[in-house]
Amino acid sequence: MFSHVMLGVSDIETSKKFYDAVLGTVGIGPGVDNKGRYFYVSPKGVFAITIPIDGEPASHGNGSTVGFAVESDEQGDAFHAAGLENGGTTCEDPPGRRENGMYLAYLRDPDGNKICALSPPK
Repeated sequence: MFSHVMLGVSDIETSKKFYDAVLGTVGIGPGVDNKGRYFYVSPKGVFAITIPIDGEPASHGNGSTVGFAVESDEQGDAFHAAGLENGGTTCEDPPGRRENGMYLAYLRDPDGNKICALSPPK
């Protein structure tokens, strides 16, 4: 069901050092930088850390995203459209493939929680 989990952090390099060590103990390689965010990829999912992109301090939700796996761009587009039709609002870049090949569609739910549909690179 889930594609990834992202947590907001206050100091990205300190957090990378911590997660590199902790996740390294379970066989997950060092975080990979993508626009100042670090991604930890496993066969079962992705964990990521980021400084909140809105410039506000990290908190128990600011900078956090709950990601849901989708099988195609069309399924992601449907996910996004259904969210908009049911009280959600779009956020981030428009739905679509990014330069790294991933399909992403971001929404905020009616309470402001950020969610995302994600399909890996083709």
